[in-house]
Amino acid sequence: MDFTILILVLPLLSFLVLGLVGTKFKPGAAGAIGTVVLGAVTVLSYLTAILYFGAGRNAEGIFPTLMPYNAVWLPISQTLHIDMGILLDPISVMMLVVVSTVSLMVHIYSFGYMKGERGFQRYYAFLSLFTMSMLGLVVATNIFQMYLFWELVGVSSYLLIGFYYTKPEAIAASKKAFIVTRFADLGFLIGILFYGYYAGTFSFTPDAQLLAAAGTIIPLALGLMFIGGAGKSAMFPLHIWLPDAMEGPTPVSALIHAATMVVAGVYLVARMFPLYIGYAPDVLHWVAYIGAFTALYAAVVACVQSDIKRVLAFSTISQIGFMLVALGVCTSSDPHTGGLGYMASMFHLFTHAMFKALLFLCAGCIIHAVHSNEMSAMGGMRKYMPVTHIT
Repeated sequence: MDFTILILVLPLLSFLVLGLVGTKFKPGAAGAIGTVVLGAVTVLSYLTAILYFGAGRNAEGIFPTLMPYNAVWLPISQTLHIDMGILLDPISVMMLVVVSTVSLMVHIYSFGYMKGERGFQRYYAFLSLFTMSMLGLVVATNIFQMYLFWELVGVSSYLLIGFYYTKPEAIAASKKAFIVTRFADLGFLIGILFYGYYAGTFSFTPDAQLLAAAGTIIPLALGLMFIGGAGKSAMFPLHIWLPDAMEGPTPVSALIHAATMVVAGVYLVARMFPLYIGYAPDVLHWVAYIGAFTALYAAVVACVQSDIKRVLAFSTISQIGFMLVALGVCTSSDPHTGGLGYMASMFHLFTHAMFKALLFLCAGCIIHAVHSNEMSAMGGMRKYMPVTHIT
């Protein structure tokens, strides 16, 4: 599957072309370039999934782990080095399908939704950057590579939330999202440094003897990493940025705040799940407590919102909480017990990405129709908008 490198290279090229010379294209041409490139990325992602899952399980009933590219990038010492590569396993292949599918739908939808907007070419350039960053995050072969793309996701989300840079509310929302997630990511970075120093590697599969010798430092490192995940996934009390981020264009809300960026924290815990199970079960308990409280709190707050996008934003926070609860209540790596919560979390991640993105895109249609975000202005729309009603 050597073509998998194109899944990252194509959106990066799209971003560079649209970002550097996008104004030389007509808006429609710039949108077409971004959409065609994402179409190709989506086809490659589906092809990767078909070939990977079509290969079947091995004799132990476990899917193979493939690393088509894994070159030493930055040697720090004889034992510690940072690699750059592409890791394909069941959850990363699933996430490739989720991210590319939702991003392609958002690209197509934006053709109509953003038509006539100033900065149309810039908008598609930022979409390409965000998609490349998210795809890079999910196929990272080690925690440091994941962190690099993690920060790129933060930067591109800041650019997309603040797309309407003449609106004070959008500027404030983009700054709030950036600053809150940076505070959380500081914990993530400190956790990575602790982990790298004591484990002697940034790999997801370190030497068990080194981890055992590190004692309580490894649970501390994994707990700090979860703070970064809690910030990205808008867990209480770091949830404050997500409802304000609705100031961005509605397709951006569908892409970032329903399907991809906000599940990065869930993906982080899932990716490092064997380490949490084996060395930091108490941290998993805290993951469950925080997820459960956030799920209840956000659902209650959603009940008293009148802005349709804020309702969906709080609903998203609540659903992410459920995913983390499913991971947090796992107490065993046995597939018949602990694995159930893991599978439930990944299944809900997949389904939620699809239905919540669809809800946001339908909300965009309704907002366009009634020229208001307030739900008091909506109702009885079925006969006027039958297609939106069905979807």
